[in-house]
Amino acid sequence: RMKGETVDEITGMAQVMREKSLHVKVDGALVDTCGTGGDASGTFNISTTAAFVVAGAGVKVAKHGNRAMSGACGSADVLEGIGGKIDLGPEGVERCLDETGFGFMFAQTFHPSMRFAAGPRREIGIRTVFNILGPLTNPAGAKSQVIGVADPSMAEKMAQVLARLGSTHALVVHGGDGLDEISLDGPTRVWEMQNGTVSEMSVSPDDVGMETSPMSAIQAHGVEESARILRDVLAGKTGPARDIVLINAAAALLAADRVSSLAEGVGVAAEAIDSGKALAGMESFVKLSQSLE
Repeated sequence: RMKGETVDEITGMAQVMREKSLHVKVDGALVDTCGTGGDASGTFNISTTAAFVVAGAGVKVAKHGNRAMSGACGSADVLEGIGGKIDLGPEGVERCLDETGFGFMFAQTFHPSMRFAAGPRREIGIRTVFNILGPLTNPAGAKSQVIGVADPSMAEKMAQVLARLGSTHALVVHGGDGLDEISLDGPTRVWEMQNGTVSEMSVSPDDVGMETSPMSAIQAHGVEESARILRDVLAGKTGPARDIVLINAAAALLAADRVSSLAEGVGVAAEAIDSGKALAGMESFVKLSQSLE
């Protein structure tokens, strides 16, 4: 772990994992929003909340995720917390994507060979190469992605790996406060990969007309609170939780080429919430997932 993995090594491992995984086949463009985890921030699950907003804006989200390895609440945890069924197979996920615009692929279900690594990972408790491989091995082959990284030294490598794996447009983000999301607590470093080329930029809340706010304003203690904040944001409650969801949803809309700037994306994301579409999509996902085996 000390020497750091090369782009070639990570690409090779990701290709093998992609070959061995179960696959989801859906028509149309897909985006994935996920973090490597391991930022130890204790925030509510921002990327999952943002995913429902993106789906509400009409972009299908094929979310690949797991239980928390180090954060308070992984995507699988919060989806269970709102009543969703997380361990659907490929056909179930395809139906969710087609009918609700959102599908969740539980890493342990879709990468069966990786279940042997789950125990040691939890015991080690630190970021390993597996944290990096998860976001690079989307079983639906999403070509657009936002990946949050807690370790900025990995960011450009991940963007280069995505280019090699055939992604068309991706943003790899690292918040100035160490958050593996776009942060409201100052500037976020963003590595944008578009058509094989990687460029780095910085994004601040005031770039999109938002107030800065500290990480403490978006923390959640456990799954129940994370699920409650997710619901509150989708139901239209204002404040820092909404703002951080809007800016991260905007990044996914940009990666999906649904908008041409983050500022435009924030407006589209706000409309997805305020129209009720994001909440309705979340509720229909929960209901449909529960009805499927």
